Amino acid sequence: MVEIARPIRSQVDWHDMETEMFVCLDPATWQDRQRDNHSTPLDAINPKALDTEQWIEVARSFDARQIVLVAKHAGGFCWWQTKSSDYGVKETPWRGGKGDLVSELATSCRRHGMRLGIYLAPQDSCFNAGLAGRCPTPREQERYTLVFRRQLTELLSLYGDVAEVWFDGSLAIDVADILQRYTPHAMIFQGPQATLRWVGNESGHAPYPAWNAVRARDARTGVATAAHGAPDGDVWLPIEADTTIRDHYWFWNRNTEHTLKSLERLMRVYYRSVGHGAVLLLNSQPDTTGLIPDPDVKRASEFGAEIRRRFGQSLAETRGQGNRIELPFDKAQTVDHVVSMEDITLGERIREYVIEGNENGHWEELVKGTAVGHKKIDAFAPRTVSALRFRTLRSAAAPILRRLAAYQTGLTLVIERDAKIHDPFLAGQWEAQAGTAWSTLDMNITRICDEARQYEIELKPESDSAPIEVRSICLVELGIEAPGFAMATAEPSIWKLNITAYGSERALRMIFRSRGDGNSSGRVRIRKQ
Repeated sequence: MVEIARPIRSQVDWHDMETEMFVCLDPATWQDRQRDNHSTPLDAINPKALDTEQWIEVARSFDARQIVLVAKHAGGFCWWQTKSSDYGVKETPWRGGKGDLVSELATSCRRHGMRLGIYLAPQDSCFNAGLAGRCPTPREQERYTLVFRRQLTELLSLYGDVAEVWFDGSLAIDVADILQRYTPHAMIFQGPQATLRWVGNESGHAPYPAWNAVRARDARTGVATAAHGAPDGDVWLPIEADTTIRDHYWFWNRNTEHTLKSLERLMRVYYRSVGHGAVLLLNSQPDTTGLIPDPDVKRASEFGAEIRRRFGQSLAETRGQGNRIELPFDKAQTVDHVVSMEDITLGERIREYVIEGNENGHWEELVKGTAVGHKKIDAFAPRTVSALRFRTLRSAAAPILRRLAAYQTGLTLVIERDAKIHDPFLAGQWEAQAGTAWSTLDMNITRICDEARQYEIELKPESDSAPIEVRSICLVELGIEAPGFAMATAEPSIWKLNITAYGSERALRMIFRSRGDGNSSGRVRIRKQ
């Protein structure tokens, strides 16, 4: 019998949120940039109108139940009264230098029953810390380790309950003791203690199927993504799908209102995140006044209203267990959506299913699928039926549906577009003489890997060339090696690469040699996934 991975209680509660809100405010907001370059004098940072109550209202307008605040981004600016750094809110005129944004938001969250999440970037240009908090020298590393641990301790010990902690780009600094002491039940994004994983892109789109379990070896990397989902995996590691409300701006910049995503586009995001069983983390960016701009406020509200219009009231619903679960109607109903939810406290059991409708006494197929997990939203052409039937075709154990609900939204069939096929980029070329020792190839990929997403590395030998043996491929961020972000696959010529956070200079370092008696040569190509 297959041992099915199960979520812990905090993961179940996290799934039930379904939507949450990111808030990104940083000196980059004043610079019209997406990464702070320290060009803004600290006395110019004074968001006088900032009101965390407004942020709460925006979050509640689309039924978000948690706000994740970027307390410190990669530039190192700290929005709380930290004793660890002299680059932060206490060096600004905001609130007379006494302001503490983390405290204000924590107070508002408690007042309104909103969960608080904290984003603390391991990267910090004030301390020469790169991806995952790695520094170029042991002395710098020792210093920054103390700084980062102090920052995390302050954030987790001074402001009440923290429900989620974000370590963007993973974390190489040991903080297990701090997490266990102050937030033993918090969800952790990336790093060795991760209890959730990144979807693998910043479009808010989870693949389908988006299995909740992964293999233990993938969970331990701290950078597993949706691509690592395995229905029979050992560890429950659910997916968080993050995206921006302006495309593609995490921090507010001037003259970007035209990039505000349409309501139709946000609903496509919803179907491919929440509708695939993931949790959607939608970013809102306050401007230099500290308020979220009116157009963004309006769009977030429209988004919430449309979700409630479509899914606020079902035609009928039921629950049950077994391979066949029926939902009869009092009279024939026109149905165009079905929402299915498993009881995930016992794991993700369903592997394949079909939903059928009873038309004039005959069961007709409406839609088929594989994963259900926390939630699967199925949309199809409107059909008038007297009952629905959910049939499990394959499962790892007895299926248990927490909810089976029918809806009439008045929409035509929703068609999910196939993922765009991206052309490959040439990253480098190798040459290796037969019988030689290991060689190293460094490839600058800064311009190729310019987005936080997944990439495919293809090793393509020249014709009649001997194959190569690859000992390792390693991501190098800002001159510092970052192990674990380039991963081998079952196919020796294909590797996967995760770019999880913004960076400046990045490269790949491949260590290889010719395998066999002949010389080897070829190209390294990278394709966006």
